[in-house]
Order: sequence, then structure tokens, then C-alpha cells
Amino acid sequence: MNKQVVVIGGGPAGLAAAGKLQDFGYDVVLIEKQAEVGGHLNKWYKVFPDFTDASEITANLKAGLGQTRILNNATVTRIEGSAPNFKVTVSTGEEIEAAAILVSTGYKHFDATLKEEYGYGIYDNCINSVELDAMLKAKSVKTRDGKLPKKVGMIHCVGSRDEKVNNNYCSRVCCTNAIKVAIEVKELIPDCEIYCLYMDIRVFGRGYEELYRTSQQDFGVQFLRGRLSEAGEKNDGSLLLRLEDTLTAKPMRLTVDLLVLMVGMEGNSELAEVAGLTLGCDRFYATAHLQYSNNHSARSGIFLAGAATGPKAIMESITDGRSAAAEIASFVASNQANLASNLNGQSVTKMTASLK
Repeated sequence: MNKQVVVIGGGPAGLAAAGKLQDFGYDVVLIEKQAEVGGHLNKWYKVFPDFTDASEITANLKAGLGQTRILNNATVTRIEGSAPNFKVTVSTGEEIEAAAILVSTGYKHFDATLKEEYGYGIYDNCINSVELDAMLKAKSVKTRDGKLPKKVGMIHCVGSRDEKVNNNYCSRVCCTNAIKVAIEVKELIPDCEIYCLYMDIRVFGRGYEELYRTSQQDFGVQFLRGRLSEAGEKNDGSLLLRLEDTLTAKPMRLTVDLLVLMVGMEGNSELAEVAGLTLGCDRFYATAHLQYSNNHSARSGIFLAGAATGPKAIMESITDGRSAAAEIASFVASNQANLASNLNGQSVTKMTASLK
């Protein structure tokens, strides 16, 4: 009886699931398209709300992998069969048998060049949140000409809650991440003025509201409610922002040395056709049922975890991965029990027939 599980995607959810499946006694093959496991965690400096180093989280998850077999620089090209007898073909040509499959392929960042009015890819001092985190990781936040910024603008909801780019959903982590990186910039450059331009502040998790309050009271981060209408570059390379303060209903102009676009999450649907998965209205993978089958896909034996089913914080992805592992263990064990019962029944039938 096959006790092997294939996990597709080695981000926080996939690593957490693989480690827990190992604990349950299953053989696990983890398929990751990048050269290293870790997913987006490999890009981050520290994570909210407690400023844990992202590399610490990755190391902790990798330490629990046990005898998990990891295939790096590999993608899944075909999935054949049905549970508990799947055959997974990898880009290397290898075919892997699996009793169950977990899809934990995460998300993609919104392409900020689609918001031309913000100037990403046009103006040197307009960057996205991924690039800012790389600067923080290097402990060097500077403008393109190598100067320390005196004023930094952070634009929330870039690519989220935006009908113009067909992303009507909230990416859930952008507000808290903006608050976190604003504090980090202030710690690195204490005299820097930081302006967060937001639609609504959505900080819903444990410790998030406290982080929001701390950013204002202890670090002087300023929050302006209003969507940026246009950014333009001045002769000195700084950016002139035109916006409306929706709390006062007055137009505003703000000049910043560095503009950071807090890009949201988009669904990573590369496996939809290969795995026979359906997409929801937000173009993330649809689950069997939102309320009580949130780790199950519509296809029996193929499970889902992490940001593959929608925007999630890192701690949520880890929890969701472990939840999926428990669902998989229950599913495989149930299939094995049914198979054993059928085999026993067949043996009894044969013995009875031989006696006759």
C-alpha cells in the first residue's frame, strides 16, 4: 500500500506540511521550482508582527523535514490516475507514485507596471515593497543616486481592491507589512519622514493593531487616507505625488525622495490544467467548501494549502500547511483501511469457495 505523498511548492505551507507528514510516518517528495526551498520567505528581512527574522522561520521549517526528498529546479508537467494511485511526472522526466498530492504553490506579486500613473519602471525612485525589503535586509535604504531619503511615501493596496486591474479582493497583509517596514526604515534612518497613503487600514491579527499604534506613537509614521492619483518626477529625481485627502476632501501635493508601492498578491494558477483544479472568482484555487473542506480541492486526493487558495500571512500559511497534512493523513489512512478490508473480504470469499 502506497504511503508516499507529493507536495508541490516549498514555501512556508509546503515545508510545514512536509514536516508534519513526516511526523505522521509518510514518505514525502517535495517538488520546488526554485533552486532553494523557502518561497517568498527567502526574500524577506523580518516579518510582522514580532519582527522575527525570515531566515529563522525558514531554518525552523527545514529542520523538521526529516527524510523528505526534495527535488529543486523542478516542475510538475503531468498528473495521471486517481487517489490513492496518482502518477506525477516531473520536468526532469521522473515519474513519482503518490497516494495523495498537496498543492502549495503560493502566490505571485502584482506587477506594478500595470499602474502606470504611479511611475513604477518609469521613475528611478519608485520601487515596490519587495525591493524595499531587499534594501532593509542589506541595511541600506537609499535613493538611486545613493542618498539617504528624507521623505518616503508608501502606497497601500497597489493591485488590490482595484477594479481597474480586476483584483477586487483585499490582499490582507499589505497594511501590516507597510506598518512593519515603515518602523524598520525609521529605525535605520531616524530623521526620515514616512507617509502611508491608504484606503482603509486593515490590521486584523493578534498584535497588529498594537503595531499600528506603535508606528504612530513611537516612530511618528504619518497616515493619510487617500488614493494616489498620479506621481511625477521632478528635476532632482524626487517625486511629486498628487492625491486627495478623503478625510478632509481636499487635494494634496506631497514630495518624497522615495516612493514604495505595497504590491498585493495574485493567484499562482500554473497547475490548474495539469492538476485539474478550478479557480475561484479571485483566480486563486477554489476549495471543495469554504467552511469545512478548506484544504480539499474538488478532485479527490489533491489537497490545497497556504496562499494557493488566497492571500495569507506567513503564520497562517504554516498553520494551513499543517492542517492540510492532517487532512491528507486521515485521507490516506482511510483509503488504506478500505483497501485492507476489501483484500480481507476477497480472501474470505476465496477460502469459502475453495472449501465448497
